[in-house]
Amino acid sequence: MATHVIVLAAGEGKRMRSDLPKVAHPLAGVSLLGWVLGAAGSLGADSTVVVVGQDEDQVRPLLPEGARVTRQEEQLGTAHATGIGVEALERIDPDDVVVVLYGDVPLLTPETLRSLASLGPEDTARLVTADLEDPTGYGRVIRDGNGRIAEVVEDRDCTPEQRELTEVNAGIYAIRAGPLLESLGKVDAENSQGEYYLTDVVGILASKGDRLEAVKASAEEVSGINSQDQLAGAGRELRRRINYSLMESGVWMLDPERTYIDETVTVEPGARIYPGVHLEGSTTVAAGATVGPEVFAVDSTIGAGSTVWYSVLRGAQVGEDCEVGPYASLRPGTVLERGSKIGTFVEAKNTVMGEGAKANHLTYLGDADVGARSNIGAGVVTVNYDGVEKSRTEIGEDAFIGSDTMLVAPVRIGDRASTGAGSVITNDVPDDALAIERSEQKEIPGYSQRREARKAAKRAED
Repeated sequence: MATHVIVLAAGEGKRMRSDLPKVAHPLAGVSLLGWVLGAAGSLGADSTVVVVGQDEDQVRPLLPEGARVTRQEEQLGTAHATGIGVEALERIDPDDVVVVLYGDVPLLTPETLRSLASLGPEDTARLVTADLEDPTGYGRVIRDGNGRIAEVVEDRDCTPEQRELTEVNAGIYAIRAGPLLESLGKVDAENSQGEYYLTDVVGILASKGDRLEAVKASAEEVSGINSQDQLAGAGRELRRRINYSLMESGVWMLDPERTYIDETVTVEPGARIYPGVHLEGSTTVAAGATVGPEVFAVDSTIGAGSTVWYSVLRGAQVGEDCEVGPYASLRPGTVLERGSKIGTFVEAKNTVMGEGAKANHLTYLGDADVGARSNIGAGVVTVNYDGVEKSRTEIGEDAFIGSDTMLVAPVRIGDRASTGAGSVITNDVPDDALAIERSEQKEIPGYSQRREARKAAKRAED
């Protein structure tokens, strides 16, 4: 007996008011569809089919390897979409289990899905239900006098009495393939929307006396996303799950409600995370690192024992025992080797800081290689762009770059070399040398008295 997964993802999501397909909206680093497929991955399904609509080109890149796409050209309802999905399955047996999910229900857990798909020998189908304080908009689960599921009635088709019921259908099913195919052929569109409802399959199976079981889930878990505010609400819950999972593993967080970590991020046990931290993409934080307060890091690494605070990292690599910030900006290609430092109001791009090198404040390092233990003074700029092309600056080991030095690339500063403050260096500096480039200082005696006299004369004239 095989298990197959069909994910219905053809909805247009008009209430999102976005150019993105609804299921492509990102949530804690993963698309809505990605969260659903991730949970479904726990089933170890033999095949997975995603039913898409007009936005196929935008949805297809979101799919994991092995998932297939089929297209619903006309939006004729969930039963119609499910039928298209079943047609796309290969080598299906009547006893196989077909799990039908929606691509906009990102809070569904693997535990619930495993319970759903675990049909007993006598079970024809299982469906996920939940008890809601306000069930408006959801199909109601109708039970017979013996408590068995008799049918599901869509909200818009409910009688006043049925609308009072609080047990709702989440639209998530596990049905044996044979009965599913047979029932889909009997579904009609005689309802207020003129659509083919997948919920009608429940009534058809129940009327035959087939055994239907409910898997109860929380209201939160079965919530679908139809608007930007619902997307934000689901994001809060997913971040809560991510943060508490990390804390259970040994990550310290001062305030998890003000910490924003994507599902795609790796934070090792023993790391310390302060409020206002945003970690996105492929970012990794090693054990013993301290991040925050107020750090944004995307696709970056932060090594063991390093501290990063009040800073922005984009595609940067911070090695072990480094310090970044406050108010530093590390742009793509920046690499900090062990024990190096990028300090206050320093920007680095495509730059390698050697072991123990320091740029403590007010500096721009672009396209540069800074040798081990070298010190970069305040106000230093690597002038890397001449308006046509960019060039590199090379600074040797144990070098000292005086404050307010302009290093006009391409240029090399040798090992143990120094530059005088305020210099504009355009030529290479040999090892051990001091380079100074300044105009001769001149003094003009009595200048201030003459200036004040000119001011007084001007005031008298006015």
